[in-house]
Amino acid sequence: MAAKLGIIAGGGALPRLLIAAARAAGRPLFVLALEGHCEPATATDVEHGWIRLGQGGTGIDMLKRAGVGELVMAGPVKRPSLLELRPDLRTAQFLARIGRRAFGDDGLLGAVVKELESEGFAVIAADSLLDGLLAPAGPLGRLQPDEAAQIDIERAVAVAQALGALDIGQAVIVQQGVVLGVEAAEGTDALIRRCGPLKLDGPGGVLVKIAKPGQERRVDLPTIGTATIAAAAAAGLRGIAVEAGGTHIVDRPAVAAAADAAGLFVVGIAPVQRA
Repeated sequence: MAAKLGIIAGGGALPRLLIAAARAAGRPLFVLALEGHCEPATATDVEHGWIRLGQGGTGIDMLKRAGVGELVMAGPVKRPSLLELRPDLRTAQFLARIGRRAFGDDGLLGAVVKELESEGFAVIAADSLLDGLLAPAGPLGRLQPDEAAQIDIERAVAVAQALGALDIGQAVIVQQGVVLGVEAAEGTDALIRRCGPLKLDGPGGVLVKIAKPGQERRVDLPTIGTATIAAAAAAGLRGIAVEAGGTHIVDRPAVAAAADAAGLFVVGIAPVQRA
């Protein structure tokens, strides 16, 4: 029998999809829900516990008492300030130990994964549990990028790679060769909203999301869903390009249908070459 699964649950639908998949497989599970991020309905009718982000020691104790063997981290989490974090002793010691690696999301998450592994948990990727979660190559719906959009995609990929090397963000919006915005701490949906008023006349811009160079690929892969499509349409974008095999698409059929209805392309591009 498979080891008991622990789900460290942030926001969005992905934690719920993982819960459903574990139940369908008859697998025992425990949800460690993050206060202020995980939606209350996610932890309904499942063994669970709640912690705030600064309670790392409490969370590890809960997971061990629940008998968890494998862990998956899923769902967006807004990064708090140190004042908001109010770390417990275990978390404070962890932050002091990793030092500057805590400045960037990838450095911090990579250190978190190593810490969890040192406690005996096997950290696995969400896409190892859900078939069809990773973006395929090529268009998801009826539309494809034209030559001008393809040029914008290539420009955005180059910018995203530079940002990712500095552990800043995963998403860039380019229109007609002009970089309208880059993702930082605000997240992709906020980036899209910010770029709406910056739209130039003519064909809309393109959103590109790719993983960072050297990213811990079991956690925090770029993710899009129907909310991303809605935000892109509202901002006047013409399409979205994501890294095939390196991006999570939550509910792929629904995303394809939403893109077709909005007149947007969504395309999986070839894996990005990394140094």
